[in-house]
Amino acid sequence: MFSSIFEPLSIRIIFSIVTSFLLSMIIAPRVIFNLKSRQIGQNVREEGIKEHLKKSGIPTMGGGIILIPLMITTILWCKLNPFVVIALLVTAIMGLIGFFDDITKVVRARSLGLTARQKLFGQILAGFGAALAIKYYPGLRFELTMPGKEILELTPTCTQLPVFGALDLGWLYIPFAIAVIVGATNAVNLTDGLDGLAAGTVVVAATPFMVFSYVCGHIIFARHIGVVYIAGVGELAVMSAAIGGGCLGFLWHNAHPASVFMGDTGSLALGGALGAIALCSKTEFYLAIVGGIFVIEALSVILQVSYFKMTKGKRIFKMSPIHHHFELCGWAEEKVVIRFWMVGIMMALVGLTLFASRLVATAA
Repeated sequence: MFSSIFEPLSIRIIFSIVTSFLLSMIIAPRVIFNLKSRQIGQNVREEGIKEHLKKSGIPTMGGGIILIPLMITTILWCKLNPFVVIALLVTAIMGLIGFFDDITKVVRARSLGLTARQKLFGQILAGFGAALAIKYYPGLRFELTMPGKEILELTPTCTQLPVFGALDLGWLYIPFAIAVIVGATNAVNLTDGLDGLAAGTVVVAATPFMVFSYVCGHIIFARHIGVVYIAGVGELAVMSAAIGGGCLGFLWHNAHPASVFMGDTGSLALGGALGAIALCSKTEFYLAIVGGIFVIEALSVILQVSYFKMTKGKRIFKMSPIHHHFELCGWAEEKVVIRFWMVGIMMALVGLTLFASRLVATAA
């Protein structure tokens, strides 16, 4: 809508952050009030960390405080194209899955919500749809400038590798894309266990994607640095900014002690959004780096469950995801969150450095 008035992408990125943040701040009090009045509160499992029992009843399903501003801001400031539509649809679908999961937890008083199989089915469908759209939508343009300044046209099934350029995945692309969406969605969901942890870490991870999308969508910058140029993908920098702004507005109310939780409505949607942006910008491997905290959280659960089954009851960590392990080691909740943010910032800087290192490889 406003994209026709404010043409420069950099200006729209700034407006996107501010708009999403302000919208989030405006609607948050009303959303929290409605959740409280309907007694939509968090159900805390008794077998979990005892200190968390005091969080029982705190409003959950607050993900709308992020998602509503995210959607409105993206539509207002983006020039809608196939990449933006794909990312928005994946985000919306994951948000709906999370919404029904939260409803199941609250209405049916089931602390675990939907079954893992039910959620996985929806996530696979979203990932499959995104992969098909990227692979078969006509007119999408992908190209890479080689060290000798030769321009190589790439297929939609390619992905960018840190330092080494691009790789065509061929028939493996669709299962790879599904794995990215499912992995990102669940990894962010697992990270959402402490006040401010998921929201703050998403802000950290979304910031590099503003850079990735902007550079990959700018033909001069992409050719100069030596990354894949993708016509139109720069608009996802605006959506990445909206994610960051919305999460900052939510974090105002979610910082310790939290007055609202995003629930699966928020965490699944945010994971889906990051995964979809990574798919569209061909920066899937960079997502594993800048979102390293999400990877660590997910791996801690996988290792814990696998080891528990293999050893018939033994554990690697005191509790998983790993942020709970550190709580049981005596770290205060705020200390765990801030230290995880710090690690996330370092990993984001590593991802940006590897992305920029393509300039060195191209120049050589």
